[in-house]
Amino acid sequence: MATQLEAAELLFLRAAWMEDNHRVYEKESAMAKMYASDVAMKAAIEGVQIFGGYGFCKEYPAERHIRDAMIGQIYEGTNEIQRVVIARQLLSLR
Repeated sequence: MATQLEAAELLFLRAAWMEDNHRVYEKESAMAKMYASDVAMKAAIEGVQIFGGYGFCKEYPAERHIRDAMIGQIYEGTNEIQRVVIARQLLSLR
């Protein structure tokens, strides 16, 4: 999980660097958003697995983390839309 979370952070930092340096960053920001939200969901599911039945109880933060991760995959463009953006950018470069 730590490796995936660090990779997500690096994708985000790359997109931010490109924006700061006035470069086209549409593909990079879509990659960062899609990957980070997928990784967050995987980590949240793993957290619920670790807690077992308690992972679904509102008294434990794992339950909230899974709801927050799920909305991350939907908010500001679903991950399916992010994949379309990435594909369009990749195909336009050829």
